[in-house]
Amino acid sequence: MSSDEILRLFQKLGVVARGHFLLSSGRHSDEYWEKFRIFEYPHVTEQLCGQIAQRYRNWQVAVVVGPTTGGGLLAQEVGRQLGVRCMIAEPAAQGGRELRRGFVLQPSERVLVVDDVLTTGLSLRETLQAIKVYQPEIVGIEVLIDRSQNRAREQFGIPCHALFSVAARSYEPADCPLCRAGLPLVKPGTRKVSEQS
Repeated sequence: MSSDEILRLFQKLGVVARGHFLLSSGRHSDEYWEKFRIFEYPHVTEQLCGQIAQRYRNWQVAVVVGPTTGGGLLAQEVGRQLGVRCMIAEPAAQGGRELRRGFVLQPSERVLVVDDVLTTGLSLRETLQAIKVYQPEIVGIEVLIDRSQNRAREQFGIPCHALFSVAARSYEPADCPLCRAGLPLVKPGTRKVSEQS
């Protein structure tokens, strides 16, 4: 699918919401991307993950890893389509993320990391740190939506692709025109404010 087709699909599914939102970074925005509306439709998830899987068909990927929760759902579907294992990087008690539940990577295993939305890159940085101790060969990072205007993709030192990129506006609370206009502020999502995803 082209970027225009993906945008039309996201609009149709209600993935994009307009309003006055408090993001997990603490900044305000006039739009919010509710990626879980994608997962409401398994055939759409299958189709989008198929685009990711197609890129890696000949890369001998052994494991697909994603951070909870959206990344884990994507990792499951991409792994299914590639016929390989899937692992989830979960929040660790001491901060960051870790592989639990008996998940173990072997040294030099070829790993693809996937996530749903890239904003600051925190979830992906935590995931990469969690698997680094196993010394895998990380072949790439894939995200459904890049909200960073491509800036966050350059920090990983690993090729990072997005199916869809958006130039999302955000503001410091003191400079927010939506606050000045008196629009009600809504806190969507599950991360606490000041944590960044």
